[in-house]
Amino acid sequence: MLRARFVCCALWIASCADHASPLDRAANHATSGAAGNDPWSGPSGKPRSGQSGQSGDKRDSGGFDLQGMLAGIAENITKPGPYEAPDRSSDFDSTKPHWGVLTLGGEVVEQKALSFTGGRGLELRALALRLRELARDDKLTGMVVRVDELTISMPDLIELRAAIHEVQKAGKVVACHAENAHNAAYLVLAACDRIGLAPLGELSIGGPTAMPIHIKSLLDRLGIQADFLHIGAYKGAAEPLTRDAPSKEMEETLGAILDRRYRTMADVIARDRKLPPATVTGLIDTALFPSEQARAEKLVDDVDSFEAFRDAVRNGAPWQKLELESDRADRLAMMMKLSRFLGALPPEKPAGNHLAVVYAIGDIVDGSDDGVLGARQQIAAHTLVPALRAIAADDTVKAVVLRIDSGGGSAQASELIWRAVAELRAQKPVIVSMSDVAASGGYYIASGATKIFALDDTLTGSIGVVGGKLAPREALARIGVHTFPMGRGKRATMMANLGPWTDDERAAVRSSMEAVYRVFVGRVADGRHKTPEAIRKIAEGRVWTGEQARELGLVDEIGGLDAALAEAQKLAKIDPNVDLEIYPPAPTLHDVLASFGQVHAPVGVMAAMKAAALAAITNLGALDPTVAAATEHLITLVLSFRSAIVQTVAMLPVLP
Repeated sequence: MLRARFVCCALWIASCADHASPLDRAANHATSGAAGNDPWSGPSGKPRSGQSGQSGDKRDSGGFDLQGMLAGIAENITKPGPYEAPDRSSDFDSTKPHWGVLTLGGEVVEQKALSFTGGRGLELRALALRLRELARDDKLTGMVVRVDELTISMPDLIELRAAIHEVQKAGKVVACHAENAHNAAYLVLAACDRIGLAPLGELSIGGPTAMPIHIKSLLDRLGIQADFLHIGAYKGAAEPLTRDAPSKEMEETLGAILDRRYRTMADVIARDRKLPPATVTGLIDTALFPSEQARAEKLVDDVDSFEAFRDAVRNGAPWQKLELESDRADRLAMMMKLSRFLGALPPEKPAGNHLAVVYAIGDIVDGSDDGVLGARQQIAAHTLVPALRAIAADDTVKAVVLRIDSGGGSAQASELIWRAVAELRAQKPVIVSMSDVAASGGYYIASGATKIFALDDTLTGSIGVVGGKLAPREALARIGVHTFPMGRGKRATMMANLGPWTDDERAAVRSSMEAVYRVFVGRVADGRHKTPEAIRKIAEGRVWTGEQARELGLVDEIGGLDAALAEAQKLAKIDPNVDLEIYPPAPTLHDVLASFGQVHAPVGVMAAMKAAALAAITNLGALDPTVAAATEHLITLVLSFRSAIVQTVAMLPVLP
């Protein structure tokens, strides 16, 4: 496998050495006539200049143009085949006004979850930047966007819609088409000037949903007891483990979240489709609309195939297929990228004074990233803290935007990161931009920032503490394994005992949790310039939407990443056109090799318990992949309490 990858890399490097442009090569092939079919000959059927096959020629052997062949491969591999749809109209000319065709689908994420099989998802910021780049293209008069199945959170959806609106503000028409569209995808379609739906297609706009997942019965079946405590009446992080159904406090919290997201959905549809609010309420209640009914209700404008829709909206104008990634990268840029991956060059960084954007994505964990490439899926204290200190010491970084998408995790790791943010803020402005979730530990690390931005539908707050452990003693007994913990000291076996805690041990854990809660509340009070008593009234583990959090003073402004960047630029007095420094940077070979050392085979009782739990939900994946993935994440998160008994974490329900 590795050998195959290195061969591909070598072929790619060789193709980069050919400095002729794709257009030049196409012209050469077009003018070659019959002799041009001979791969051994030049454009006129004669050997190319300097390629006679003499021993002094270093580029080829015997007249064989290796570089030309590789260049042809590089050029043609992305072209559609003879039985595939064309990527441009026959009259397309890049120097003249034309339309662009773009396909948008898949999962939209803050940062790609990297693996050896490639990155997963479309990065929100990269997507927004690409749309803005297209908005500045003076030859592009309009875009047709083919919206496939789309997975995106409500806050990220709002930011994507803002980027589409910037294309429209530049005077370009944006027409969108889908074969089917559900809640999130339809709100993207609604941002467009014209909407097309495929014949026999269907719209589904039934409204936002939440799905709490409780696994107490699963644990009972396995013989595992969840022994958990919480500080805060609304701190329901342990509910999925200790209750068969959500508490009334959780139902109240979820009700407020759904009310906010329902209002967002209804407002967007009413505004974009110019429909009365009462009409939109009725449409959401109806939920399902076959294509012709969707047109009759003015939810879409046209019912037609994509090709027919595309040709109708462009009205005879030339068009070409656009890629989500910019095609401006030249060979030098590609070689620089490869050099950075190999470690021959340092990570890309703007020259002179600039801003830094630091992404904090995933669960907050102690130590370093657990086999994760490039610090993109976890917020590890031993990884993020040194990065923040390095940025603090860099005098060319004049302000920092901390982009958070996290439901929290380890209380100790959250405190260590909070301290690093405090040190950073003492030297330069720190602006927090909250994505979908910045709750519990995610809010902990945000609370000391200079200014906090969130969107209306962001989930935040959850100022509370949960602690506990899983007790697999009965599960082990079922398979014939009996444990007899022994020690000296009243609480010597407190952590080693595989059964539930005694009342005395549980009291000791609660005392520790209360101490963490006091610190958490104090950090928030200091950062938000309020008294601890005022914070306690809005804490108690309660999850708030961004709109509510602003009213309560937990965030400062409603706005996305662009608004946070604008504020940082203003405070730092930095030109908005200056490039950004991004952390984590693109992964390098060093990251790949380091990840090998961090991956270890799971061993011990907890690993066996996880394997048993995951085996119990194997069939669930075939029934509902979303629920299966959420359940697996929940089990993994719960197992983290083995190393961090007290956590500031919010185990939020599935919110499609």
